[in-house]
Amino acid sequence: MNCGFSQLPMGKIIAIANQKGGVGKTTTAVNLSAAVGMKNKKVLLVDMDPQGNTSSGVGIDRRNLKNTSYELVIGAASAQEAIVHTEFSGLDVIPCGINLAGAEIELISIENRLSTLKNALATVRGAYDFILIDCPPSLGLITTNALCASDTILIPIQCEFYALEGLSQLMNTVRIIKRQYNPHLEIEGVLLTMYDGRLNLTQQVVHEVKKYFPKKVYSTVIPRTVRLSEAPGFGCPIFYFDRSSKGAAAYSALADEFLKANR
Repeated sequence: MNCGFSQLPMGKIIAIANQKGGVGKTTTAVNLSAAVGMKNKKVLLVDMDPQGNTSSGVGIDRRNLKNTSYELVIGAASAQEAIVHTEFSGLDVIPCGINLAGAEIELISIENRLSTLKNALATVRGAYDFILIDCPPSLGLITTNALCASDTILIPIQCEFYALEGLSQLMNTVRIIKRQYNPHLEIEGVLLTMYDGRLNLTQQVVHEVKKYFPKKVYSTVIPRTVRLSEAPGFGCPIFYFDRSSKGAAAYSALADEFLKANR
């Protein structure tokens, strides 16, 4: 079925990635996507993390899905077939299937294995203003596929002692991808998460991150709040769980900053 996607303007594809776990990557993927969708943009959120937390975070039951990001990346389904329309304003999702963890092994034997996601998303990117990809906390073939498919990479970094640990490896991977496969890949921005301005350590981390990524750090920071951690349990972004919370205000501000940079 031809839905006329190719006749529409091209949407921007952004990988949300950091191989370090627990940095607020999935929280950012879900809530930034929802916030941008609420601001009259059409957003596709692609769950490429085998843990599937992005999918459950928007209320999708992963057990009975026919087509998912797994089928997408191995070429068994088209993007159109995998898209799930959510109840949230402007937000569609390609959910993660339970088999995605095995895709790393299957991709090894697939020809043009680093282009499978790029080719799949090319058929629908014209239907969206933005496509955000939630990457797994690793630098394997799935993340590499996402970086090859993306225009930019958004990097969440938590405000803790080991914040910069592993970032040199991530940036080295970005440089390799840029040199060999995707010369247009750039840094979208760096987002400070789990922020607590009362701690001296937080201020030190902010200083180090800004030194490491000059002019790339968002002025918006994401606070450490209980409400942000509770929302996924109810299968909805923070705006639909507690719109008056500090977390909702922060992600709304981030969406404004994000959209201003993408005018």
